[in-house]
Amino acid sequence: QVQLVESGGGLVQAGGSVRLSCAASGLAFRSYAMDWFRQAPGKEREFVGVINWSGDSTYYADSVKGRFTIVRDNAKNLVYLQMNSLKPEDTAVYYCATDRDYFSRSVRDMDYWGKGTLVTVSS
Repeated sequence: QVQLVESGGGLVQAGGSVRLSCAASGLAFRSYAMDWFRQAPGKEREFVGVINWSGDSTYYADSVKGRFTIVRDNAKNLVYLQMNSLKPEDTAVYYCATDRDYFSRSVRDMDYWGKGTLVTVSS
């Protein structure tokens, strides 16, 4: 049974940092690129960034480029989202997802999803 479990969310002040973790189990972790998405209240889920299977290539949405960083630890089946210089508009539930195609950015192309972790950025 595939499981993705996000953690690390919480309340943070604008300008602060948070690191989210996503623990994967029940799958061949190295076979997947890993994506992060987010969903703000009343909005559609949107792509945040992706890391390829080996961890040597990443891509980010323009809204987070230069502030967010994704890394992975294949030995531990973990992927991280480091979020710096947070803004109130970054407030959302953050989800990790498995991705067979590193170049896909679409919600419907993801295979498995976690349940998400809420990040709230106060102004």
